[in-house]
Amino acid sequence: MMKIIIAGAGEVGTHLAKMLSVEFHDITVIDNDEKNIKNMNTNLDLMTITGSATSFEVLKDAYVKKADLFIAVAHSEEANILASMIAKKLGAKKTIARVDNYEYIEPENIAHFTGLGIDYLIYPERIAAREVVNLLGYEISEVVDFSGGKLSLYVLKLDKNAPVINSTLMDVTKQNKDIEFRAVAITRNGKTIIPRGHDSFMVNDLVYVVTNKSGFDDVMKYSGKKKLDVKNVMIVGGSRIGKRTAKMLEGRFNIKLIEKDKDKSYKLADYLKNTMVVNGDGSNIDLLTEEGLPKMDTFIAVTGNSETNILSCVLAKKMGVKKTIAEIENIDYIDLGESMGIDTIINKKLITASRIYKYTMSSEVESMKCLTGSDTEVLEFIAREGSLITKGKLRNIEFPKNAIVGGYIRDHKGFIAKGDTHIEADDRVVVFAIPSAIKKLDNFFNQVF
Repeated sequence: MMKIIIAGAGEVGTHLAKMLSVEFHDITVIDNDEKNIKNMNTNLDLMTITGSATSFEVLKDAYVKKADLFIAVAHSEEANILASMIAKKLGAKKTIARVDNYEYIEPENIAHFTGLGIDYLIYPERIAAREVVNLLGYEISEVVDFSGGKLSLYVLKLDKNAPVINSTLMDVTKQNKDIEFRAVAITRNGKTIIPRGHDSFMVNDLVYVVTNKSGFDDVMKYSGKKKLDVKNVMIVGGSRIGKRTAKMLEGRFNIKLIEKDKDKSYKLADYLKNTMVVNGDGSNIDLLTEEGLPKMDTFIAVTGNSETNILSCVLAKKMGVKKTIAEIENIDYIDLGESMGIDTIINKKLITASRIYKYTMSSEVESMKCLTGSDTEVLEFIAREGSLITKGKLRNIEFPKNAIVGGYIRDHKGFIAKGDTHIEADDRVVVFAIPSAIKKLDNFFNQVF
């Protein structure tokens, strides 16, 4: 159990507190807004303090000197940085600050913050933009890379044309015993299961598949997905995600960005040298049509307004756009967005939680991702010498039922896990898990003396 202090009880802080409280950590949340604090007290079993996390007195009241982890995720990046610096000076072992400035996370600048007492900086908009770029050319809902892409988790929605429909996992394996992928989970009607050999694939299933590079083509073939020919991209919303995405795509595609705010449009036009910036309302159907929406290959809605993003993506899909991507920050709307046919959903709260949650685990977690649209996680553990995971073949070690090993990386190569796989010390192991299994996983990957 860790003592964790969360500075900021907004949507990100609340989501983090909810995730961490399940693990029975000693959690204290600090926020200036009494309404936010009241909401925390109503829904979660934890300590709260109304006040500023930049106050020495408030931090001392929170017993920051005994904190194993201090997380600053308030709306103001200046407050997050200052609060983390003070927390470190007062004795917090590890500090994390959410920032909104890309310049801060440049490699040459990170060391300055480390010197100030901030151990990690989180910039979710940059991560979100990178996810958008990675998904652009494929009929894939979500992708998570491990160890530089030596293994990857792909999330794919099956339609009626997918070759695997009505086939069981066992059927697929019998068709090709040398397949280099593993289906680790299926989300169906809002419920996620770890599938076994007799489970079948059905229309509208959201399937989670772990594969290496050599297995990618088979994943696409069995799921009926294909690579998309992308030339024209429209981005609605000049938010940080929209700005970063456009910058990363410039020179590769024809980019058109629509921003409602006039002053921001001028600034974006100066910053983006190879992007056509249009000042206009992205929720205006006539404007989108005039700007060539029917001719777009990909439509990205990142206005910061979930409703606008959902509706504009639905419109784009009706006009024949091949790929739609929406930022949906209201977690309650994610299922709605998926049911309305949006191909990929981006949520900064889940991105932030993914990056922070791994620091609360005692085992060595190289990376972690909270998956959109399901209450599940995928993690990359490093197997320690003497840990339970190394004690025998996977089929014999009583691995948690609500978790499954998808693959492992050994000697810089990615392999798909099977029943007779024997994990060795220093292997990087990709595990898909339902939250109830996380604590048990921590025990499996910890060193045993």
